[in-house]
Amino acid sequence: MNKHILIYGDVFVDYIAEDETNSSFSTYLGGATVNVAAGIARLGAPVSFITITGDDETSEFVRIELQKEGVDLAAAILEPAKRVNGVYVHLTPEHDRVFSNYQNETPDIQVTAQDLREETFEQASILHICSGTMFHPTALETTRRAVKLAKEKDTLVSFDANIRPLRWESEEICRETTTSFLTDADLVKLTEEELTFMTNKETLEEGVSELEMYAIPVVLITRGDLGTIAIIHGEQFHIPSVKAVAVDTTGAGDAFMAGVLRQIHLHGYPVNSSEWKEVVRFGNQMGALCVTKTGALSAMPYAHELDYIISE
Repeated sequence: MNKHILIYGDVFVDYIAEDETNSSFSTYLGGATVNVAAGIARLGAPVSFITITGDDETSEFVRIELQKEGVDLAAAILEPAKRVNGVYVHLTPEHDRVFSNYQNETPDIQVTAQDLREETFEQASILHICSGTMFHPTALETTRRAVKLAKEKDTLVSFDANIRPLRWESEEICRETTTSFLTDADLVKLTEEELTFMTNKETLEEGVSELEMYAIPVVLITRGDLGTIAIIHGEQFHIPSVKAVAVDTTGAGDAFMAGVLRQIHLHGYPVNSSEWKEVVRFGNQMGALCVTKTGALSAMPYAHELDYIISE
């Protein structure tokens, strides 16, 4: 049976500032799970995306662009009244991204738990989720159902916190909801800021210590040019970053995640810390490639770039 990486999440249209003045914007297909899905496809691994779109021009644009990227939409839902989310992304003088404003005309039209099909999960090697839809009750129920189906089918559960506080009613609800998924996750990816937020601790060390109670098999804490901290079955390692001249950091974490999931799918679940280090190193390379280009999805690396990067 042909396996795929299965991703559940929202699609967005990103309006990304063209420079640090944040006065003019370019339009891109976006969203964290979209970036990861397309990033995986660009790296030569099969990926299927569970999402929902409508019947308007923006939704059609989204579907066409995803299919161009090689993302399978057989498990996606088409609901005519749905309107795709929009998000404005500002740039700082240091080329960091700041999520400024969300637009969501149809927040209550979501993929439902009943929309999920068991055969989709039977054919998945990995289920990847993030917190981007969890603030909505229907989407939260759907996410929990997706994780349950994945566990029943012995599918690896990958969770990128990807916390966006602007979307939540309160920080406390955000923290409680996102941490509730840690016990079922096989792989968790966090930034240092997300770690301290979710654990409600002030330092990296305290946050790492707090995570021990969840017994997560693999935790990856990305720290930009400081590299990645990998905690593999309780043992901690540091994998250095790959040097790159940053033009725009938008999507770097998604490129990292796409690289990690691609490696696991194509080469199998790592059996020891040495293999995990190689997987994380590949993810770091993908993040480094991403920051050398502008945009998010537009900056996701392609398979033809791998020979150069690996040789370096």
